[in-house]
Amino acid sequence: MPCAVILTALPVEYLAVRDHLTALQEEVHPQGTIYERGQFAGEGQSWEVGLVEIGAGNPGAALEAERAIAYFKPEVILFVGVAGGLKDIALGDVVASTKVYGYESGKAEVLFRPRPEIGLAAYSLEQRARAEARKGNWLRRLAVVPEPRPRVFVAPIAAGEKVVASTQSAVFEFLRERYEDAIAVEMEGLGFLEAARANQKVSAMVVRGISDLIDGKGKADKSGSQEMAARHASAFAFSLITKEAKKIWNQMKNLLQKESLPFR
Repeated sequence: MPCAVILTALPVEYLAVRDHLTALQEEVHPQGTIYERGQFAGEGQSWEVGLVEIGAGNPGAALEAERAIAYFKPEVILFVGVAGGLKDIALGDVVASTKVYGYESGKAEVLFRPRPEIGLAAYSLEQRARAEARKGNWLRRLAVVPEPRPRVFVAPIAAGEKVVASTQSAVFEFLRERYEDAIAVEMEGLGFLEAARANQKVSAMVVRGISDLIDGKGKADKSGSQEMAARHASAFAFSLITKEAKKIWNQMKNLLQKESLPFR
């Protein structure tokens, strides 16, 4: 049975992912990280899924991604959660990362000179995300499909250690000026992808639902936007996993047929 791992930062994100899993059992890593391992039924093939809530921040995301990869040995690892929208996006939309900019890396002179770190999503997952975004079948995983229907963008994301809560802030202006193609901002994606890059056998991607548009973040959060965004991100993430399961299943089948071994 193929295995996937999903990391989340917040309880609301964890619960949205957990709703897609069955047969959940708690597991404790020797270093103390507490996981739940469950099952997800894909198209003709079930997956084992390891799930963990790690808290905010890129350093913790890197550590926990590395630990989870070593522990579960997954084929796919995703970071699923919520993010703030920077431009051309609406509450409830989903962003699947092409790359994640580490916008706080640079040289502090009279003016700050960015030297961005960049984490890249797996090419295969990027291509799959584009295909699933075009089809829209992922919406079937939602109990209620809102109107207007949420869209999926396969695009860059910015990640740093700050909560960006105002379009008048220096950080927001910096992002719009220096990272104008990033459409969402969050706090874990860079560390997560950096850890995954060191483990080349695992495919990684960040999937985020838009829970606020920077201004009015507190009001949006109180209205339930985080719960909605987390549900949408989780639904799209499991659509990716479903298709990856089908691909891996066919690869295994073809390999065994070449070796003239029985396949069930």
